[in-house]
Amino acid sequence: MPSFLWDCWPSLEIRAVLCAMGCIQSIGGKAGIFREGITVIDVKASIDPVPTSIDESSSVVLRYRTPHFRASAQVVMPPIPRKETWVVGWIQACSHMEFYNQYGEQGMSSWELPDLLEGKIEAISDSDGVNYPWYGNTTETCTIVGPTKRDSKFIISMNDNFYPSVTWAVPVSESNVARLTNIYRDQSFTTWLVATNTSTDDMIILQTLHWRMQLSIEVNPSRPLGQRARLREPIAQAQPKILSRNEPIPPSALVKPNANDAQVLMWRPKYGQPLVVIPPKHR
Repeated sequence: MPSFLWDCWPSLEIRAVLCAMGCIQSIGGKAGIFREGITVIDVKASIDPVPTSIDESSSVVLRYRTPHFRASAQVVMPPIPRKETWVVGWIQACSHMEFYNQYGEQGMSSWELPDLLEGKIEAISDSDGVNYPWYGNTTETCTIVGPTKRDSKFIISMNDNFYPSVTWAVPVSESNVARLTNIYRDQSFTTWLVATNTSTDDMIILQTLHWRMQLSIEVNPSRPLGQRARLREPIAQAQPKILSRNEPIPPSALVKPNANDAQVLMWRPKYGQPLVVIPPKHR
């Protein structure tokens, strides 16, 4: 994972000792032993203050790379008096996604999350697809195995960004002629800092973050390669919000499938029926 140069980036910051006065939510009833002891000394969240970069080096696809969302927390776990294991880490879920690629008057391709789009779930897991429900298992989590005789102090961090490829030509056409005219993307995420007992599945929510990534790229397919795309507002992303009150984690954010496995690429022509271009990996 990239290092965190917090001095170089504007960030929201909160320093607080969390206590059992509504600051910590518990899923399950046996986690109270740690409610007054788990301390979050420092939470930071930011999105790099740089614009999305656009790469037109390929004659087949346009690529873009968004700035990174970054989060970091310093946590102190009190001594664990018995033989049990606790994991502290980041859980993330996508609560909204619009991702359209317009091809002039012919139509648009759209990456969609059907259950989220239809309102069947509040949010979908953004886990790495292996270590559910965690976002990852390197810098994103810390495991403490009891019993321990002294405090455990550690930092956990995560980052996220988008780096997709979008075809210049209509994805359901055999033609290689560039028709792409616009890319629009708007996604919202909730990220939780969580402590969980692996034996009992008790879970304590320590902190809740909200962040959003918006993107609009205008494309003139008639121009030479390398001169087609132009980034439109917003150039700079809104900074994440560190909530003063925690939010519960929807059950769908803790289980399979994750967003990458559930998404489907649709072709929605201006006239005619929509087509599935790439089906979801998870059925």
